[in-house]
Parts: sequence; structure tokens; C-alpha cells
Amino acid sequence: MPDKLRIAMLGHKRIPSNEGGVEVVVEALSAGLVARGHGVTCYNRAGHHVSGAEHELPAGSVYRGIRLVTVPTLERKGYAAVISSFFAALRSAFGTYDVVHIHAEGPAFFCWLPKLFGKRVVVTVHGLDWQREKWNGGFASKFIHLGEHVAVRFADEIIVLSENVRQYFLDTYGRATRFIPNGVSAPTLESPRRICEKWELQKDGYILYLGRIVPEKGETYLIEAFKQVKTSKKLVIAGGSSDTDSYLRELKALAAGDDRILFTGFVQGKLKDELYSNAYVYTLPSDLEGMPLSLLEAMSYGNCCLVSDIPECTEVVEDKAVHFHRSDIEDLREKLQMLCDQPETVDEYKKNAAGFILNKYGWDDVVDKTLALYRGKQI
Repeated sequence: MPDKLRIAMLGHKRIPSNEGGVEVVVEALSAGLVARGHGVTCYNRAGHHVSGAEHELPAGSVYRGIRLVTVPTLERKGYAAVISSFFAALRSAFGTYDVVHIHAEGPAFFCWLPKLFGKRVVVTVHGLDWQREKWNGGFASKFIHLGEHVAVRFADEIIVLSENVRQYFLDTYGRATRFIPNGVSAPTLESPRRICEKWELQKDGYILYLGRIVPEKGETYLIEAFKQVKTSKKLVIAGGSSDTDSYLRELKALAAGDDRILFTGFVQGKLKDELYSNAYVYTLPSDLEGMPLSLLEAMSYGNCCLVSDIPECTEVVEDKAVHFHRSDIEDLREKLQMLCDQPETVDEYKKNAAGFILNKYGWDDVVDKTLALYRGKQI
């Protein structure tokens, strides 16, 4: 392979954006590769950013040295990713690339296309997406699961984000995968100016959930548990729905009558920074994760974190956060009450969080290991 690689990225919605963890990863990885002198093209999905068209760049733009190309799609649940991934894979197959890097299991269905045209194909499995409740066993779930099979057969390398998923591929397919977790960068802490003006939030005055509003994230457990907690602190649920508007309506109905519970909708930029910077506790009550980038971000801001005890969370935090039993509302309530009653415990977790996570998950290491895989080296 040449010293300077030409790389295509596909499978995400669009960058620049933080519409989801995949988009954050694609942008950070691509920018790291460009900084090392490689050429990166990202195939963005047509359509609009969840927070509005004003947050988008025009097709053909160059952002952080990354060339952006827009491919068509159909804005319909379960089909948008399929159609955009097909066109992106087709264009990458005919493009002058050394490596095509496909993100997520559904888009991986098309990895045979660039492979057929002699490209080196790397697939990152961000999670076992076919298990996600929003697809409810329909066409999308079956297609995503099929994408997993195709990746096993055709991809030169498969990257996974947790040891749990690495073992799954070994047990299910006898396929060795490469464990390269997500990275995180040191943030700048912000005072609560904007969130105070917008929502009357003060430092340490709220418990934060920040992520996609989807059933597998466990927001239902969180609301039910928090409603039983004796505290004057608020519960802030920050994030946009992902083909799950009916679920969001259910959550708001569940929270009705408790004026401590606040839904902010999708947040980004300084609002997001301020929410992370000033939370009393960050919580992630998920039943299913790939590798939760929001958890890395929350810890990088020095937050005390409360997470479900699924392996994908506990592998990240180890003993530097509080765990509760997955799906157990009573255990979640007890842990929330304990943290509200023991600010000294919260402070102790906060002291250790940022240093631990920044030392464990650095983007430079992620980029270096990914480049090694592109060149067929062992990591």
C-alpha cells in the first residue's frame, strides 16, 4: 500500500454532526487520519440534520480536511440507511480508494461491492444493531442481521468496540475480530450560563441522561426510578428521537406530574458542553450498547456516573463509576437515592473520572491501530 492512503468512510448519517455516536466516531477518526496526511472521503446521507438544515454543510464541502460527498436516500424508517449505504458503497467501489471503511452492521451488507473491485474493506461493528427494539424484528432488523453475516464473509477486517461483541463473533461465526474501542478527547469545562438562561439549571442541580431517545437506552427505568427519589434535584433527559417519536411521547406521559423532569430535545455545541460540565450525576441505564461514547464523554468532563451493569458499560468504567442491575428499577432507585444523599461519594467519583477515562481511551491510539489494520498489520 502507498504511504499516504485514500480512504472512503460510509455507514454514518452525516458529518459534521453529533446526531449519534457513529457520527462522532467517523468524524474524529477521519480528522485523525487527515492529520497524518491521508486522504479521507466521507459519504454523507442526504436529508436534514435532526436539529435543522442550518447545521449542515453543502455537498462537496471540505470539513477539517475531509471531503464530503452526499448520496441519495429515501426518508423512511428502516430504509434510509439501506439506500444511502448502497449508493455510497457503489461510489466507493468505483472510486480510487485503497481502503473502504464501513460503519455499522446494516451498511456492511454492501461490503462485497468495494471488495469485488479490489478494495481493502474494513467494517466497524458499533453494536449488534439487529437487537435494537426500535426495529421490532421487521425488515430493518433482518437486513441488519444479514449485514453481519456478509461482513463475516467478505470484510478483510472487522473492528468491534467491546470484548463482549468480540466473543460473540468468535462463538457465533468462528471469526476473529479486532478490538479497538472508541476514543475521547479532553474537553473544556463550561459554566452553566446558557442552560441557566434556557432551563434554569444550576451546577450540581440535576441528574443527566444525554443520548438517543430509544427503548434500549432504558429511559423508562430511569423515569420510573427517579419519580420515587426524594430530592430537589431535576432529572434532565437530553437527546432527540431516532425513528422513535411514539416512544418519546410515552416517556413524556410517564413523566407527567413530576415537574422535576425536563426534556430538552436534541442538544449540541455549548449547550451540550454545559450540560456535561455541570451535572451532579450522569446516568446511562441501557439494556443494550455497542460502546457508549456518551459515557466516555461524561467521564471526560469529570462526572460521577451511574450505569447499568451490562458488559459494554462496566468494561468502560471499571470501578470508577456506580453500577446498578440492568432493568432493575428498584436497584436504580436505591443507587440514585444514595448518590443524592451522599455528595461526598459523588465528589470522590468525580475526582477520578476524567484522568481515568482520558488515559484509557485516547483518539491517537485509536487512529494508529486503525491505520495498522488498513495496512494488514497485526495489532
